[in-house]
Amino acid sequence: MDPLILKTLHIGGVVALFSSLGAVVLGGSGKKGASILHGISLVIILLVGFAILKKPPMGQYWWMAKLGLWLFLGAAPALSKKKVLPSSIVLILCIAAAMLAAWLGLSKPF
Repeated sequence: MDPLILKTLHIGGVVALFSSLGAVVLGGSGKKGASILHGISLVIILLVGFAILKKPPMGQYWWMAKLGLWLFLGAAPALSKKKVLPSSIVLILCIAAAMLAAWLGLSKPF
C-alpha cells in the first residue's frame, strides 16, 4: 500500500484519538460515542503503524517504546474515570505522550 495513504490514516487515527480523549477525560455529552471512537482509533493507529513498519525492526527498540505509549493512551480514560489522577493531569500526560511518540517515530533514536 502507498506509504502516503498509510501515514495519512495513521495521523487521522491520532486526531480521532485525541478528539475522543478530550471528550472522555473532560466529560461532555456523548461520552459513550467518544469511548467507542477512542477504541476504534487505537485499533487504527496500531494496525496502520504495523503496516507502515511492514516487519518490526527487532534490532531497534523505539517501536516498543511507542507501543508502551500506546498502552498508556489506551488506559488514560480509565485513569481519569477511576480518579487515579485528576483529569487535567491525565490530559497533560496524554499530550506529552503524543509528543514523545512523534519524536520517537521521526528520529528513531534507539
